[in-house]
Amino acid sequence: MKQILIPQATSPLAVWLDYLTHIHSSAIDLGLERVSKVAEKARLTKPAPTIITVAGTNGKGSTCALMEAILLAAGYKVGVYSSPHLIRYNERVRINGQELSDEKHTDAFAYIEEQRGDVSLSLFEFGTLAALRIFQTEKVEILLLEVGLGGRLDATNVVDHDVSVITSLAVDHVDWLGDDINVIGYEKAGIYRGGKPAICGQPKPPATVAAHADDIGAEFYQVGIQFDYEVTSETTWRWHNGSFDLDHLPIPTLPLPNAATALMALGTAGLEITDVDIVNGLNNAQLAGRMQKIHTAPLILLDVAHNPHSAQYLVNQLKARYPNQKVHLVVGMLHDKDITSTMSILAPIVEHWYPASLTGPRAATAKELVENIQLHTEESLQQFNTPVEAFEAALTQVSAEDVIVVAGSFHTVGEVLEHWQSKGE
Repeated sequence: MKQILIPQATSPLAVWLDYLTHIHSSAIDLGLERVSKVAEKARLTKPAPTIITVAGTNGKGSTCALMEAILLAAGYKVGVYSSPHLIRYNERVRINGQELSDEKHTDAFAYIEEQRGDVSLSLFEFGTLAALRIFQTEKVEILLLEVGLGGRLDATNVVDHDVSVITSLAVDHVDWLGDDINVIGYEKAGIYRGGKPAICGQPKPPATVAAHADDIGAEFYQVGIQFDYEVTSETTWRWHNGSFDLDHLPIPTLPLPNAATALMALGTAGLEITDVDIVNGLNNAQLAGRMQKIHTAPLILLDVAHNPHSAQYLVNQLKARYPNQKVHLVVGMLHDKDITSTMSILAPIVEHWYPASLTGPRAATAKELVENIQLHTEESLQQFNTPVEAFEAALTQVSAEDVIVVAGSFHTVGEVLEHWQSKGE
């Protein structure tokens, strides 16, 4: 067996990341025993005064971005931990909206390597602990933690957080979480804490969510019951919690259900936030890879929609914003996603398909995608080896009035975005 050399704090980030992918037996290893041991030894279970943890099938990143924008408008020092990244690992850790230097990451990696002793950690576990160390040393006031997978057994759940949020619930990651929505609800509700606010932004969630909140004595806030919202004009909406109302709010570019959930989470966190901060934050919130426009003629949109729920949101947005434009879809997916249903939802709006293979153990091939796409089209489909190859083919077929949409996975969007940036377009 090849000996793996331990990097130094001064080693390049790429060397560290290569090392971290080889020190554990599997890329995903749900469970808290190992990561808790290191977190407690390193005193990382409460790395900031106020911590909000966000789980959910979709909308985690958007909800964190909305809260981040509002909190920054209010003058707080805010840290955000998210995953996966689109292009660079550094995207996973933001402080006041900015990525950090490679050196900040490698210093934290070296610290965790020293603390873990003989405890084996996956890349995600190691990276989570390193991020907590960065937030602790940089003294952020408020930390927003995005759960990686599930909730109860995710590495982020070692943290003693103050507010817990579930954004949405649907069947996803079936290889890890199964296909029983009640089980999925229970797993995600595993981030809830007794005596602390527990938010659920999924309308009519499985009974296991409220039941678990009740079992542990959490302060449960359910959309449609304890809080709600409605659109009041083409540009405004209203949010209310009991007798407390916020009216004439600007509709953000990110999904409105996530904005409503974000407001409930912030409202329970005991923070000083004004109505003006909320308006400014809603106006400023944005997130790479979510209806992200990178070119105008032809219009090129990047969206990480990778399951039926997010695909439906993408379809709704395209119908509302670009109703008369032909859609050319560059798509690549992971095989543990619901490819059949996702393709079925996307099919009605797609004029031309460009299915691409991804790489890695979870990747679906273009052939797998084509088998599902051809249930919905008579188009003669070409299979592409990479998303970039598919994207370049779309560029040769599209007219200036059409829309190219790149979707299906963070990997798909990330590869195309990096390629586009390298072209200097």
